[in-house]
Amino acid sequence: MTEQETAENLSYDTFAASVARSRALEEDIQKNPRRHRVLTGDRPTGDLHIGHLFGSLLNRVRLAKMGVDSFIVIADYQVLTDRDVFDQISLYTINLATDYIAAGLDPDSGNVFIFPHSCVPELNQLLLPFLNLVSIAELERNPTVKEEIEAAKMARMNAGMFTYPVHQAADILFCKSTAIPVGKDQLPHIELTRTIARRFNAKYAAQKPIFPEPQGLLSNAPTILGLDGGKKMSKSRNNSIPLKASPDETAKIIKTAVTDSERRITYEPERRPQVANLLEIASFASGVAPEIIAETIGDGGAGKLKQYLTESLNEFLRPLRARRAKLEADPATVRRALDKGIAKAREVGEETLREVRGAMNMYRQGS
Repeated sequence: MTEQETAENLSYDTFAASVARSRALEEDIQKNPRRHRVLTGDRPTGDLHIGHLFGSLLNRVRLAKMGVDSFIVIADYQVLTDRDVFDQISLYTINLATDYIAAGLDPDSGNVFIFPHSCVPELNQLLLPFLNLVSIAELERNPTVKEEIEAAKMARMNAGMFTYPVHQAADILFCKSTAIPVGKDQLPHIELTRTIARRFNAKYAAQKPIFPEPQGLLSNAPTILGLDGGKKMSKSRNNSIPLKASPDETAKIIKTAVTDSERRITYEPERRPQVANLLEIASFASGVAPEIIAETIGDGGAGKLKQYLTESLNEFLRPLRARRAKLEADPATVRRALDKGIAKAREVGEETLREVRGAMNMYRQGS
């Protein structure tokens, strides 16, 4: 089979199909939360922001509180693909774990495990067999990698960035995750992971499949635009509101948000995307529908909209900020949470790697 023919076997599914699968998965999780396992996480490239919070993080907290086993990976190795911040990775890892716990992920619950994947060698060993299950053409087609390269302004692509989706598949499959809370932009990674799981099972474990085919679990906010009015909110694009920002800093950032020249505030996502984006963020924070917020503000213009957003967002973030301040004053608590997560991830990773090596008939020491 040629690379082109192999690539055609990997179909980056329609968004509508992904939404349908996500809804079915959500229904099953509601009925059988203990049957599922979540793998999700972020790269430690800087501070988490409200796009992370409303787009995915609150969904993770909800699932963990339902009793779903939740593995939260801090993807530190993947930072090296496109960021020259290796001297700050440890600090960013601590900050990321602090944000997770402050947002409501409880490492003492018994079902939440936060860990950096550089500390789990068993996970990273899966990368080699997985690389042999995908083609160059398939990796070249991944739209998320193209977007990351554009955002990072990379002059040339290194092999780490090129194979990033396969490493992410190892993150997801090492713990046999069934559900991945994601935004719309990450769905191509999920499809590639499903393909790798399917191919591994067919080639090495047809009689007793090892890996499930995970599904993307979409939140109610798949994409939150940046405050610059452009693409999605992103640390690298400097168009976000960090979770660690103070109330005054939040107000200052919101004042710079791009809107449009019309004074009357209306909720029209297609015609007025920047205004609609601010209304949606305000809606997430306040619990009030964006249409109602728009009617309330009326002719008050962008100034009143930004004031409403600032007040509702600061109130929503108040308990999170209080928890974060307490954690910052006691960094040993965060380190203990990471150590506990690493121990659990290694335990699970060792078992999965034993199964993988057995399926591939690898030599076992002492056998």
